[in-house]
Amino acid sequence: MKAYLVTTGIVFALITVAHILRVFAEGPRLAKDPFFILLTLLAAGLSVWAWRLLRSAPPPQPPIAASET
Repeated sequence: MKAYLVTTGIVFALITVAHILRVFAEGPRLAKDPFFILLTLLAAGLSVWAWRLLRSAPPPQPPIAASET
């Protein structure tokens, strides 16, 4: 589960960064588009949510050794 949360957090963080860089590259017109802003905030929110879930996940349990009989 932790690998999934790390992957999800990184992917959505990269999408957010790409959106912000795109605003700088294309100018302020894009920053006024409500759909673009919604998608940027959604990606940022999903990234933050993944990282918060990762921090609150319980630590992995050590494997239980099989008893030899």
